[in-house]
Amino acid sequence: MPLIKHGAEIENDWVFVEDENTDLASLDRVTVSLGYYLKHADALLQRNAPIGVRLTPADDPALLLPYLDHITLIEISFPQYTDGRGYSQAQLLRRRYAYTGELCAVGHVLRDQILYLNRSGFDGFETTRARLSECLEALSEYSAFYQSAADGNRSVFARRHERV
Repeated sequence: MPLIKHGAEIENDWVFVEDENTDLASLDRVTVSLGYYLKHADALLQRNAPIGVRLTPADDPALLLPYLDHITLIEISFPQYTDGRGYSQAQLLRRRYAYTGELCAVGHVLRDQILYLNRSGFDGFETTRARLSECLEALSEYSAFYQSAADGNRSVFARRHERV
């Protein structure tokens, strides 16, 4: 499935491996569930390949704290557009836990969510519901924000305070 990242549509070379599939040796860039990762962390860290973790809305990203320096990618699943827990998980990972690796939204990702996903700290968006042009348009919809966020944009209030 294509991935939108850095203003371009690229081929997603990461493969999500279901928990019951234990043959990771033949795969290079894999993501696994949080439960699988925690259960097999030592073996996964010894692989000579990048590793990623996929979080579901019910997963606690704090469980990854001891491993964040070793995880190349964290995918956050959006099983339906009405479930916003992934935004909170991304904010926690970026702002509280200082995760600097790649953060990707997967699942039911709509065009209307792209700007807010980006503000929450997501680098990439895996979506079949929006074309690249629509995603780029969504990212440039607003030029200023009142709230601070994980994307690093200064809020209107902070900019106003700097001028005084």
